[in-house]
Amino acid sequence: MRPTPGAADPAALAVIIPTRQLDASVCSAIHQAQRTLRPQEIIVVEPADVQTRMPPPPGCRHVQALRGRGTQCNAGVRASTAPALLFLHDDTRLPADAARAIAAALADPALGMACFRLRFDRRHPLLALYAWCSRFDSAWTTFGDQGYLIRRDLFDAVGGFPDWPLFEDVELARRVRRQHGPRRRIRKLPTTVTTSAVRFERGGMLRQQLRNAVAMLRFFAGTPPARLAMEYERRR
Repeated sequence: MRPTPGAADPAALAVIIPTRQLDASVCSAIHQAQRTLRPQEIIVVEPADVQTRMPPPPGCRHVQALRGRGTQCNAGVRASTAPALLFLHDDTRLPADAARAIAAALADPALGMACFRLRFDRRHPLLALYAWCSRFDSAWTTFGDQGYLIRRDLFDAVGGFPDWPLFEDVELARRVRRQHGPRRRIRKLPTTVTTSAVRFERGGMLRQQLRNAVAMLRFFAGTPPARLAMEYERRR
């Protein structure tokens, strides 16, 4: 397999940021991605039903889509042209060496998908354990808040994200692992993104971990993601 021309260049990258609503915090994430990566494209995707809109930062393309992270991410891909895609949650911040890590990963033609390791913006033993486990790839340790990096041709081959409001990231990773050959392996990059611990602070560190585990088990047992999302929203 020959590498996609320009794909080893971190600038030949579309950064796609789905969000509930563009605000000052999301604009900060966009600016940080621009400074760190200098990508070909940054696309922020808001739900089409958002009433009050903030203009996107210069150099960022604004896209609207039906509400739901999987649906919004897919809309961002359709609006982009770059050969590699980075899906970044709006409360996740990139490390200073992200461009180097992405370039090294994309220089390997065998790579199809990768993601960063994780750290939280608050110190706590349970969060530290969860973050440490994120260096391993499994259905229980690879999630969208780690920043999914994937080649466009592989993303298209697996059908992209499902149009789900929850666990769309788990399903995309599962679809990649079902592929044949070396690109079925999801590589963990040797550097970390930082994400917000606010949902654990609100729900209680241990209680939130248990809720997440129960929701995962129910998802794997066949509970529809839309039902799980409704229950999750009621607890927010």
